[in-house]
Amino acid sequence: MEQVAYRAGGTAADTGGRRPASGWRRRTGWLDAVLIEAGRALRILDGSVAHERANPAGPAAADDPVLSEAESRHAAGLMRVNHVGEICAQALYRGQALLCRDEGIRRVLLRAAEEEVDHLAWCRQRLDELHDRPSLLNPLWYAGSFGLGLAASRAGIPYNLGFMAETERQVEEHLDGHLNELPQQDRRSRRVVTQMRDDEIGHRTTAEDHGAVPLPAPVRGAMRLMSKVMTMTAYRV
Repeated sequence: MEQVAYRAGGTAADTGGRRPASGWRRRTGWLDAVLIEAGRALRILDGSVAHERANPAGPAAADDPVLSEAESRHAAGLMRVNHVGEICAQALYRGQALLCRDEGIRRVLLRAAEEEVDHLAWCRQRLDELHDRPSLLNPLWYAGSFGLGLAASRAGIPYNLGFMAETERQVEEHLDGHLNELPQQDRRSRRVVTQMRDDEIGHRTTAEDHGAVPLPAPVRGAMRLMSKVMTMTAYRV
């Protein structure tokens, strides 16, 4: 990693090889970026990445409804799918941001990724409460989505944002479906899913406001197919 000397009102070339009193700054290169993303991926996958917002379900209470074994198992399957969805979204947006040269759009992608970290934590907490686990295939989901994000970033800013908007549109539909499927008495899972859906709507409108364009129909169809495969697999594995 390269260190570059600097001083107020001057450049590295102005130092004449001498170390200025103001110290050093480090120039981030590709190796730094790759190592940062690798470390981030490990923290996401092991559940140790820090999140910002409190769980919308609030603390568990003694009067929370008790789910039957079948209801608990079904709720856990749905929350595992939601957790995988957030793994994919986190990886997708960070992959897009890595190669994005527009700093404003890059911030939009990274901000969305940060909110997906909140979702990850909430889903993981609910899975723990239901005495269940995340998907065993999470490393595969993350790697595939990160690679997809890298590829999407090369399509240009409008389509890059269009990919984000379409992803969130499909996630909204998916979460609405889960609100219909979750046991009515499972208030804790429903509160988490409701807040997640509201956040995803915000991500979609943000992408649209920044110039997202609709994706071609074959691309949208391929995304739906991939989502269906992921959903069916993650519910069980």
